[in-house]
Amino acid sequence: MANQAETLSRFGKSFQEKLCQLILEDRPFCDQISEVLNINFLELKYLQVFIETIFDYRERYKTHPSYELMATMLKSGLREENDGIKKQVREYYARIMSGSVQGADYIKEQAIDFCKKQVLKEAMIKSVKLLKTSSYDEIQKIINEALKLGVENNFGHDYLKDFEQRFVLQVRNPVSTGWERIDDLCKGGLGRRELGVVIAPTGAGKSMVLAHLGSQAVKEGKTVVHYTLELADTVVGQRYDSCISGVPLGDLLRNKEKIFDAVQDIEGELIIKEYPTKSASTSTIKSHIEKLKKRGIEPDLIIVDYADLLKPVRSSSEKRHELENIYEELRAIAQVYDCPLWTASQTNRSGLNAEVITMESISEAFNKCFVAD
Repeated sequence: MANQAETLSRFGKSFQEKLCQLILEDRPFCDQISEVLNINFLELKYLQVFIETIFDYRERYKTHPSYELMATMLKSGLREENDGIKKQVREYYARIMSGSVQGADYIKEQAIDFCKKQVLKEAMIKSVKLLKTSSYDEIQKIINEALKLGVENNFGHDYLKDFEQRFVLQVRNPVSTGWERIDDLCKGGLGRRELGVVIAPTGAGKSMVLAHLGSQAVKEGKTVVHYTLELADTVVGQRYDSCISGVPLGDLLRNKEKIFDAVQDIEGELIIKEYPTKSASTSTIKSHIEKLKKRGIEPDLIIVDYADLLKPVRSSSEKRHELENIYEELRAIAQVYDCPLWTASQTNRSGLNAEVITMESISEAFNKCFVAD
């Protein structure tokens, strides 16, 4: 492909760095964009070298490199580059090792669109030259080939291409509960793609526990999306005020300034969305999360207060089947958005005076909690 006048410079340095990170960590996306990406579209030399290293490895070994292999190649390779470029590439790699990409879908969409337009533009320029010789079949072939490149081609886990991915240690990145004993039992807290369920009788404080779990995550700099299906959003907000500031619920109105000072220092972000009881389903929640993502808000923790109050997506003659489906769908949300999800479940009458809640005490159907971690 000939060098193009246009580059990705109009998207900025941060966009290009995130794009290169996505090319490394997402093999199907790399398959897709490698068909249309000219490394000269990247305006920064160290990013060109980084992507060239990935593409060369894929071409030679027919598999996608892992983070570990990239570290080795960047450490021992790059012989033809000067010391300044080597340093920039290695420092960039060290930066992306410690974080995930926010707004990944937007970056992928914009990058693919830009690259496909450049490929189509080049095809059209070639076609103009062929018009003089009336090579209509050749023109059609060139345009059709250009249109085929860069299309979505994620067919799943490729056994050979994704060989290295099977040997990458899966990181849970648990979000602490704030309770040392519970964290010990949960190996640091609730991890990515995991579902946690708080079980207690009516009036025992399930909603307050969920607020505590959310406030702990917010204090750690996480983005929390809290769905309330029973309490007003402002009431839930007051519970967060209490958890974050340490001021008892009954004293909130008398300590407005103290609470304001406390919440100003939190590093995370909190979104509280209220839905009337039984008016929202898991599909409603997914739709809301997608809207947040379009605004650049990526949840690190999702809280649903509480699952039994969700409207079933599919109706069933037995309520227990509806509830089981709801919990399975909540777990799917945790998997799709790659983050932990906390919810709650109510016990039946046998759990009201029990010191230890057993599975038989869970309201309606204890099978619904079998999908929980």
